[in-house]
Amino acid sequence: MDRIGRLFINLQQVRQMPRLLAPAAPSMPATLRDTEVPRYFREGYVHSGYRPLDQSWSYYLRSLFQRHNETVNTWTHLLGFLVFLLTLCHLAETVDFLGDPHARPLLVLVVSAMGYSGCSAVAHLLGSKSELCHYLFFFMDYIGVAQYQYGSAAVHYYYAIEEGWHGRVAGVFMPTAALLACLSCLGCCYGKFCSHSLPSWVRRVGQVTPSALAYAWDTSPVFQRLLRWSAEDDEAALYFHLGQVVCFLSSTFFFMYPLPQRWFPGRCDIVGQGHQIFHVLLNLCTLSQIRASHLDYLGRRRLYVRLHGDVEADLCVGLYLLTVAVCTLIAAVMVAKVRRVLDDKVQKCQ
Repeated sequence: MDRIGRLFINLQQVRQMPRLLAPAAPSMPATLRDTEVPRYFREGYVHSGYRPLDQSWSYYLRSLFQRHNETVNTWTHLLGFLVFLLTLCHLAETVDFLGDPHARPLLVLVVSAMGYSGCSAVAHLLGSKSELCHYLFFFMDYIGVAQYQYGSAAVHYYYAIEEGWHGRVAGVFMPTAALLACLSCLGCCYGKFCSHSLPSWVRRVGQVTPSALAYAWDTSPVFQRLLRWSAEDDEAALYFHLGQVVCFLSSTFFFMYPLPQRWFPGRCDIVGQGHQIFHVLLNLCTLSQIRASHLDYLGRRRLYVRLHGDVEADLCVGLYLLTVAVCTLIAAVMVAKVRRVLDDKVQKCQ
């Protein structure tokens, strides 16, 4: 009987454990309606699932596992980052990134893919902490996008280009790609900065136009190869190049138009937003692009070694680092502008 009594007491203690631990576990504030958050945090046709502002950093980190309207946006990029990291580890088993200078543009592509997915995941996860953090982290996101544009240009110019097009753009292709990446970063940052003083379509045009110009230039070697694709060509890389173009153009549709949430307002607040579909398609585009570039690296070596020599790959890497530095400077200047605006707003309220 004594043992049974002790067992009963122990079972009672076990049952009380959740109540004893509850005060120690930090509670997560409930998500909010769109009418309860500042206008600059609201997304069109998304009515609920907004996280409250001015919480602790740990709250936003833990919200990675909470149900809100940025959960899927964060995870789609976070999983993309992990897939690109695994892809890099897999490639490193057979590609000598350090010893072979001709492999370095491929390394730039994969690193830049990890860069844009990582920056975007951070922006969607932490951008709701405050107005300043919102701008800061999304400017960082635009740095990630710009450096990925440059990474795309590097592999297309180095591995995918045909000899005739190379003869016309040699010496100007990569500097132009770097310039367009920086302009894309500037356009996106400035569009974000002015997003609540201008109509939404003006912001979209300001963000999309420089990015569209960069995409057209950066992908021109791929377009040329696809246009010349004939039944006699059996290069597997062409199928993946076609896949990356189709996925990218499809993703831009969902970036530009708020669908399907426009058709079902308030019903796609957590899952089903067009921006989430955009993320998935962009991940598929990048995976196809990496695969195509790896196949070109393996199958077109005789051509690109003759066209580029041993020095041009290192110049591509150096220009990549310069592009990242310039884009970071652009974002820093825009953050300073945001700080001044917020300081002026605080002074007017006092």
